[in-house]
Amino acid sequence: MPKTNLVYNVEDKPSWGKTIIFAFQQLLAILAATIAVPAIINNGVGTNMSASAALFGAGAGTLVYLLFTKFKSPVFLGSSFAFIGSMLAAFAGAASMSLGYLGLIIGAIFAGLVYVVLSFIVRFVGTGWITRFMPAVVIGPTVAIIGLSLAANAIGDLTTSPKYEVLVDGVPVIENNLWLGLLCGLVTLFTTICVSIYGGKRLKMIPFIFGILAGYITAAIFTGIGYAAGNDALKVIDFTKFQNIEWLPRFTFIEAFTSFKDISDAGTFFGYVGSIAVAYVPVAFVVFAEHIADHKNLSSVIGHDLLTEPGLHRTLLGDGVGSMAGAFFGGCPNTTYGESVGTVAISGNASIRTILVTAIMAMVLSFIGPFSTFLATIPACVMGGVCIALYGFIAVSGLKMIQSTDLGDNRNLFVVSVILIAGIGGLQLTIRKVTLTSVACALILGILVNIVVNIGNKKKADSLNAPVEETPADKE
Repeated sequence: MPKTNLVYNVEDKPSWGKTIIFAFQQLLAILAATIAVPAIINNGVGTNMSASAALFGAGAGTLVYLLFTKFKSPVFLGSSFAFIGSMLAAFAGAASMSLGYLGLIIGAIFAGLVYVVLSFIVRFVGTGWITRFMPAVVIGPTVAIIGLSLAANAIGDLTTSPKYEVLVDGVPVIENNLWLGLLCGLVTLFTTICVSIYGGKRLKMIPFIFGILAGYITAAIFTGIGYAAGNDALKVIDFTKFQNIEWLPRFTFIEAFTSFKDISDAGTFFGYVGSIAVAYVPVAFVVFAEHIADHKNLSSVIGHDLLTEPGLHRTLLGDGVGSMAGAFFGGCPNTTYGESVGTVAISGNASIRTILVTAIMAMVLSFIGPFSTFLATIPACVMGGVCIALYGFIAVSGLKMIQSTDLGDNRNLFVVSVILIAGIGGLQLTIRKVTLTSVACALILGILVNIVVNIGNKKKADSLNAPVEETPADKE
């Protein structure tokens, strides 16, 4: 694995004071996406999923993941966007049976079991086949796509701005104060950059805290002026969220069994369970490919191959069982977060202690209503400024994986080109209720192209037919 510029390696243990600050930075990085999933579900089917419960579930899922990976993989697990369609299907299909929340738990169990089965297959077959079918020329641009595919989300957040009403020819029209949102986001971005580049040794490790703080203060100043002047165009922060503070997380398992009713029609029940399986299981196979790409990316950041030690079978088990735990408490299956990997890369802090404290912090803060509400008031434009850096680092780390690849060879050039264009172009395929994301489509297409262009390539064929080397995981 390549050398790294980490300040703290995985096994290092910063002081508890520093660790709490580092953990808070991790929490800020993953917060917006983690609580966005239940918000999307609520808007889609009119439910009332708890953002605090999703945060608790993310923390619980991360603890499970750390246990299964023997505290060697420094990444936080948050709510997975890949399962949004599956979650919507769980609510829609269960409406007449009042099993919506229970359906979320059942679906997560199905998805988790897919990971468990795959982990046992990897445990006995090994990981050599991954290197064969997903070499650096395939996995590198795929990792880059993970970051690039999120670029539109980052820019969309960056340009999110206050809405206000104006009269046009006597007709009220809603306008956006684009420049104000952009200003707050750019203050966040440039503060993050300046602290990371010019800050002292300690400050360089927490650039996101300073960036978000600067952006929030800027937004708060304009919002205060807006309230004082009665001008909605300046109200960047939605302080009305404090009027509906969620003092305690409403756990999914409580909601599920509270609303559960006796089902006399077994056929209807099992038919519903079957529909949930169809909605969740195929998505789990899709996310499996992204799981590999995420861990390859994290491996390059920390300079240690996680697919070898602790082993892909352990990361799969951790991800799968962690998803079950996350959904049991918060309704959302979990996945490893690119934002978390990006934070590790930029801060140079891969200490597993930081991830452990982040998980505990997420669970504790979910019970502190005012504070979790305060975190939820961080404007999208501020988080957009942070995400430009986070997603950009993910993309660059993927491109770094192909530094030693000979792109003068058309075989390699075709593979990289196809993956980049398919991913950036947003190629997606939807089969019934299952959507193959742009990352999954780009990866699958890249694997196929790599196979086709190497037909008759003796050197490549020899490597494909070579015996699989045993890894420490295989020897356990």
